[in-house]
Amino acid sequence: MAHEKILIIEDEKDILELIAFNLECTGYTVYKASNGEDGIEIVKNSIPDLILLDLMMPGIDGFDVCKILKQDKKTKHIPIIMLTARGEDTDIVSGLEIGADDYVTKPFSPKILIARIRTVLRRPNDSPEVGETLNVSGIIMDISRHRVSIDSEEIDLSSTEFDILKTLMSSPGWVFSRNQIIDAVKGSNYPVTQRSVDVQILGLRKKLGTRGQFIETVRGVGYKLKEVK
Repeated sequence: MAHEKILIIEDEKDILELIAFNLECTGYTVYKASNGEDGIEIVKNSIPDLILLDLMMPGIDGFDVCKILKQDKKTKHIPIIMLTARGEDTDIVSGLEIGADDYVTKPFSPKILIARIRTVLRRPNDSPEVGETLNVSGIIMDISRHRVSIDSEEIDLSSTEFDILKTLMSSPGWVFSRNQIIDAVKGSNYPVTQRSVDVQILGLRKKLGTRGQFIETVRGVGYKLKEVK
């Protein structure tokens, strides 16, 4: 049984209660907030292990809540899964760019949502060696400290973006299919579409600035990271 604490920030009561019921049945400790203001207050007082965040809310919407939490050193580490009724790429990319770790589009199956939660909460059993780094095309990744920098400037990536970049940097020049990227980042049989990889890559390229051009699309196959000497 799970024991992690999960905060749900959702303004639609029926959806809020349905999610809470399913999570509690799975063993999670659940906190609930029906608006962004209350959600931020709960986070500051309780520090949950993960946040389920509805994007479209009156008052402080989900985008602003995410920005506020990711800018605070005490809460920036908390993974956030966006809940959105919109499947538009612009909304998804915007959420990922400000630090969200994953997204689920409404309506969704509770089983799918719980699978996403477990994957985001899952941590590797083996820790990388202290000081282990990768340096490809001017992108420097400190694996042990979970940091990426370009020209001495740290780049703020979500955990999913970090894992995708680590996969590409581990074998520069090697072409990874979308399914291989999903398996490497999320594990085999993870319930996610290949289109989700495209969205994550788009956000990752933007965050990497001019270095983002080195993540190349291989038409009909997937992606590779070009190594520039």
